[in-house]
Amino acid sequence: MRIVVKVGTSTLTHETGRMNLRRVQDLCRVIADLKNAGHEMILVSSGAIGMGIGKLSLRERPTDIPTKQAAAAVGQCELMDTYDRLFGQYHHTVAQILLTGADLSHTDRHENFSNTVSRLLSLGVLPVINENDTVATDEIKVGDNDTLSALVAVSVKADLLILLSDVDGLYTADPRKSDKAELIREVHGVTDELFARAGGAGSALGTGGMKTKLQAAKICECSGCDVVLMNGATPERLYDAVENKPLNATRFYARRDA
Repeated sequence: MRIVVKVGTSTLTHETGRMNLRRVQDLCRVIADLKNAGHEMILVSSGAIGMGIGKLSLRERPTDIPTKQAAAAVGQCELMDTYDRLFGQYHHTVAQILLTGADLSHTDRHENFSNTVSRLLSLGVLPVINENDTVATDEIKVGDNDTLSALVAVSVKADLLILLSDVDGLYTADPRKSDKAELIREVHGVTDELFARAGGAGSALGTGGMKTKLQAAKICECSGCDVVLMNGATPERLYDAVENKPLNATRFYARRDA
């Protein structure tokens, strides 16, 4: 299988913005093992701005674009250095790809990106993709890595997209506000009703929320790529997601022609 794993800032970091080393180590070990099993793995990783905030000792997420871009520039170095070191322990080579929305909307640049990823996979390399927050502006940015991961999954014809977050999946209501909220384990078609149930933005350090995850599932819906939304606190659960075993998560099934 060709699998895209998207990991959010809330999974990668503590609330301080500093990297959650134990969790990142576990994540890299499991992804490396899935790769050893013969799967083609692509990692879409948030965390550059969050890690930059921690490394620069900023008290909160900046609101002005220059400081966001500065934090991204600092944090991206730490992020890739960590991935290179951890995946290197399992003899896997990583490659960094930074994208803007223009790279995916422009026909030639989009084709070049797809060709590069395909070649990296054929060489046994694990691509690590992030939005280029250092240079992205409102005119050329994708905006969040949930959407970016879905666009990547469609571009590379992935079989499965796994969104790792700080929630177990899609609920009938916000589980942080209602004790009657129930987990929706299977979704066959993303509807307007589901979007209406979705809340606002995600964590203080991240940019996503449930709406961006639903949008990601909607993008993948017609491409034959299933989407699993699951809690990233226990990376070992990736095995069950890949093997389509029952788990405490939400699986969005893609439309498939009969």
